[in-house]
Amino acid sequence: MEFEEAPSPVDPEVRAYICSLVSALGGTGTDEDGRYVLGDDALACLKDLKKWLKLYDEKANRLDVARCLAEANLVEGDLLEILAAWPEEATDDKVKSKIALACLELLVPLTWPIEKNDMQMTVNHHRHIPYIQLAQTSYKRAVLESQSKTILRTAVRIGLPSIAIPMSERTTRDEGIIKLILYLLRNITIISTPGEGKEGPTSRSATIEAFHHQDVLALILTICSNMGEDFNSQDMVILELLFHLLKGVSPEKLFMDKAQLEKHGSNQLGALLTKEKNMHRSYAKNAPSRHNRFGTMIWVKRDQPGKVSTVSGQDSLKDGQHTLSKMDQSKKWNKPKQRSREVEKANDRFDVPVSLTNNANTHLRAFVEEFLDSSFNPLFNHVRRAIEREADRVLEIHTQQFFYLISWFLEAERVRRRKKQEAEKKSKNNKIAETFEADSFALIASVLTQETFVLLNRFMQDRLDMKAWREVNAGTRCFTQILLIVQDMAESSLEEDQDIAENIQNRIFYEETTHDRIIAILRGYKDQGFGYLDSCTELSHVFLRMLERYSRENVDLQVRSKRRARKKRKHKAAAIANEGDADAAANDEDAASEMEDVAEAERVSRERKFDFSRFASKFMTQSCIDTFVAFTKFYHDLNVEQLKRAHRFFYRVAFKQELSVMLFRVDIFALFNRMIKGPEPLDQTSSIYGEWDELVRQLIKRMVKKMQERPELAVEMLFSKIPSTVFYLEYGYEKQTMSSKPRAPAALEVRGAMTREEQIGVVVAALYENKLDAVEWVMKVLSNAASERQSWEAEAAARRAEKDSSAEGVGPEAKAPSFAVCPDTEERRIAIFKDAKLRLLMTLAGFERLGIDDEPDAAWIIPSATTARQLHETYEIVQKHHDEPVMEYGEEDPMTAEEMLRRKPTERVRRAAYDDDLSGDDGIRSDGNDDNLLFPAGGPTDTGPRTAAAALEKLKQKRRRRIIRPTSDIEDGAGGLDDETREHRRKTREANDLEKRKKIKSTEFVYDSEEDPEADRLFFEREEMRRKGHAKKVMEVLRAGMVEGKGKRKNADGMVKAKGKTKKRRLSSESKSEKEEDVEMADDSSALRVQEISDETESGEEDTPLSTPLEELPQERVLKEIPVEVQDDSGISHGAMSDGPDEDDRLKDGDEAPVVLPPRRRNRAAMVVESDSD
Repeated sequence: MEFEEAPSPVDPEVRAYICSLVSALGGTGTDEDGRYVLGDDALACLKDLKKWLKLYDEKANRLDVARCLAEANLVEGDLLEILAAWPEEATDDKVKSKIALACLELLVPLTWPIEKNDMQMTVNHHRHIPYIQLAQTSYKRAVLESQSKTILRTAVRIGLPSIAIPMSERTTRDEGIIKLILYLLRNITIISTPGEGKEGPTSRSATIEAFHHQDVLALILTICSNMGEDFNSQDMVILELLFHLLKGVSPEKLFMDKAQLEKHGSNQLGALLTKEKNMHRSYAKNAPSRHNRFGTMIWVKRDQPGKVSTVSGQDSLKDGQHTLSKMDQSKKWNKPKQRSREVEKANDRFDVPVSLTNNANTHLRAFVEEFLDSSFNPLFNHVRRAIEREADRVLEIHTQQFFYLISWFLEAERVRRRKKQEAEKKSKNNKIAETFEADSFALIASVLTQETFVLLNRFMQDRLDMKAWREVNAGTRCFTQILLIVQDMAESSLEEDQDIAENIQNRIFYEETTHDRIIAILRGYKDQGFGYLDSCTELSHVFLRMLERYSRENVDLQVRSKRRARKKRKHKAAAIANEGDADAAANDEDAASEMEDVAEAERVSRERKFDFSRFASKFMTQSCIDTFVAFTKFYHDLNVEQLKRAHRFFYRVAFKQELSVMLFRVDIFALFNRMIKGPEPLDQTSSIYGEWDELVRQLIKRMVKKMQERPELAVEMLFSKIPSTVFYLEYGYEKQTMSSKPRAPAALEVRGAMTREEQIGVVVAALYENKLDAVEWVMKVLSNAASERQSWEAEAAARRAEKDSSAEGVGPEAKAPSFAVCPDTEERRIAIFKDAKLRLLMTLAGFERLGIDDEPDAAWIIPSATTARQLHETYEIVQKHHDEPVMEYGEEDPMTAEEMLRRKPTERVRRAAYDDDLSGDDGIRSDGNDDNLLFPAGGPTDTGPRTAAAALEKLKQKRRRRIIRPTSDIEDGAGGLDDETREHRRKTREANDLEKRKKIKSTEFVYDSEEDPEADRLFFEREEMRRKGHAKKVMEVLRAGMVEGKGKRKNADGMVKAKGKTKKRRLSSESKSEKEEDVEMADDSSALRVQEISDETESGEEDTPLSTPLEELPQERVLKEIPVEVQDDSGISHGAMSDGPDEDDRLKDGDEAPVVLPPRRRNRAAMVVESDSD
């Protein structure tokens, strides 16, 4: 029976060409003792193979040539043999150098990793990629196992002449050769075999040992330490090489010595054995015995009648709970299919742990220490600058690798410092030597700059917004290690490091956006894998702990928060200020008010005092708790530090923040119970077991107590807690919230002088594009209102005709009922309130709104005054512009309908006279109508006992006496003052009186809230006694004046002589009541004028003295007051008197008779001088 051969996956013609070239390249023979011999045209064959790879595979996006070369065994049979046959002493042989370089140019594309997603894959790719990947694994094995051939050393020798040339003198060919070497090393590092152990031929350990023995690690250190000086474009290739060499390696294990590694391995083995023992113990409780190994099946009755469930196995007979548990285990859940996600590239994953052999661990540790001491700052500083300027060689994956390597080396530096301190302690009998000096952190200073923090924050925020979780994981790890390094710097003994740590913490914690990003990363976990879960929980734990400590040490910590604000752009503001023309200013104001509506959102920063409790409460959400619950579910795989991290978070939620209600869920308590009581509990010998046991016990105790207080908790334990539920369970009542009342939009108007029809056209055009249905609704309302109003008018006309024909008198004509405007949909009701353009159209159409502006459900009506004809005309106008809208207005500078609308300027409301905002310097607004500001004369003023007594004492202290001032200008004539002067003085008195009345404080608004009736009574008794004594003294003075007046005589001028001294005064009489005469006083040397004091009795206030007290004046200048006879209308003379008791005493002495002024005077002196001092 003949079998047909399977069709070849490659074109036979292509295969023939490739095989012929490989055969012509060379081979081994018996004549040469099994040595490889090059063909005559070996260099040309190598160049032809390179052309086939480039022109056929790369151009056509196929893998046929690579498949043929793999089947022909080109790499192992030819290329590696050619490189191994090039001895070191023949380095100067140009022909062999060219052949070796040609082999290198073939090795790089053949070992290049194939990374294509489902969208890029073709049938050709699916056919060839599995075979080529297996071939690449054999290529790597052949390169690494050739210890005697030293293939990698030979590849490095090819590029040494180019590396030795200074960077400024290198050609493009030299740069290409260096890149070829680095790309070959990177490809060898990337190629791996899935599931291979740490001692496999292509494992990471084998790669590290080969790199060490063939001086590849030394080459990497040389290039990294001189990055930016002798090397420039090789930074990204070195970055990829380091990433694939170090990813997955634990820095903690890397810095363990051989004894520590053995101890760690034994501990891991013991932990595994303990876990297995616990599993056997839990299984032995229900394991089948020799007597129950026979089959058993039972029926379990369900709640629904007639339905049962079957459970097999005799262990289901143990108890009802076990039966139900086993029935639950038999259930299957058809998980809903989710949309396919893009599969992560396996080569970019960095959260898969990798184990190393002891030799590889030793070599890699030496390399890492040397790299940290010499190459860390130059390389990462150069890479950061390339990423910032977005160089062409920088790919998207390089940023992720950059931040992951930063986190890896920072963790390695932390572990190295800790191991060094531990070694110092052991060597000095557990005491650090006095001569021990802590190392500075300058070796890693390039990643602790502000530029790195800005780049890291931007990277994390961008990837978080794009939901690129692997990149977020890399940024999270980097940020966590930076925080831990800063914490170590703060605890350093060097003052310089402490200052730098203080500055870095201040910069990190100052931005509130960083705080929010940490919370968003923790909340964003769903199913991104354990690596993301571990990194986000570690970051939140470290950030919270450090921020709590820093805020406790810095009480006045300020944070800069960013909020959304509205930026109003007002154009032509300067033109408004400088423009004098009123019309131009009005137009500019319209433009400015229009631009107020064009607002763009911007980030506005403001500082506020930091409150840690407020920040920590943001972590107390259900999503953050769910993230830590998902992390705790891996408690079997977590180490002590990870378990402590979860324990601290739950402790903070329940006891520090007093939100234990958030943890009262059935699934959380089931998880905690499983961790403590089993099945499969935590190891009781672990150091963290006791803390978890105490936490769970306290939580259960609080849950029982809370359930007794709130029986509703029994139901709420089945669900997650929203904030309102948490508040109710904590306090027993619903949280009261105040809803803000919506505000109506700003009113619009049409700019320019337009008719009503043109304004309606502008608004219809503005609504035409997106809100044409609103215009049609207005037309429909107008049509219905016109029809109804026309029917009513016809009916009203018929009623009037009927009344005219009848004998009855015509009564008052009834008004048409208002037409209610009702929105047709809920969206329309909202638009009527919020859409300013629709409101403007309704207003122009004659609609009226009832109620206040900010009332959302206010009614719109068409008033009764609008006739059916007017409604028809409005309908036709709207329909006209609906059918033929005018979109632009103006000829020279046309404006759209949107631009023709502007915000209606608000009218200035005249404020009340008592408004404090318009008060002047004295707190009283003066607008020409002062009478409205004054309290009524004799109104309710504050006349309390305390106020009256204080005012009386003040008046006594400030009492003025009339003084006499000499003057040389004595006006002659008996005609007195003219009418104009008297009118001027009258107006002056009224103005002074008005100013005094303004200062009156009324008890209608100002009053003493602490009134004392007893004090009032005493005050009035004292006043009554003073009044009686005052009346008595008046009568005595009057009697004395009448007696003395009888014995006096008048001279020719009508003056009275008293005790030998001549004093002139004017007698008051009815005939002279309308005239003003001068009071002349004769003296031995000069004439004196009497200072006249204006009468203040009309204002209702007590007389206030205006001159200097009597005791302060010179004796020759004192004018004594004497009682004088005043004759009233009835001809009876009255005596005037003085107010004070001192005057009465002087009167009794009989020295000089004082002269007393009349109580109401109309006489004015020729000169009025008021003075408080002599």
